[in-house]
Amino acid sequence: MYYVEIDAEYITLQQFLKAADIISSGGMAKHYLAESLVLVNDQPENRRGRKLYPNDVIVIDGYDPFTITPLQK
Repeated sequence: MYYVEIDAEYITLQQFLKAADIISSGGMAKHYLAESLVLVNDQPENRRGRKLYPNDVIVIDGYDPFTITPLQK
């Protein structure tokens, strides 16, 4: 399990994919989501603007699961 820390209330799925080094630019998100199975809390998701909040779990083929966590200060 990987953890992605955020310092805001939420992060979009597009921002998450870039922060997790799954895509190299935000412009790749739409294409990546159309081609790959991404699950958010066990539900398929293809909206790049989907808001991810702390404790959301993201599962992507070929990667260990990710969990969104608040930034530890």
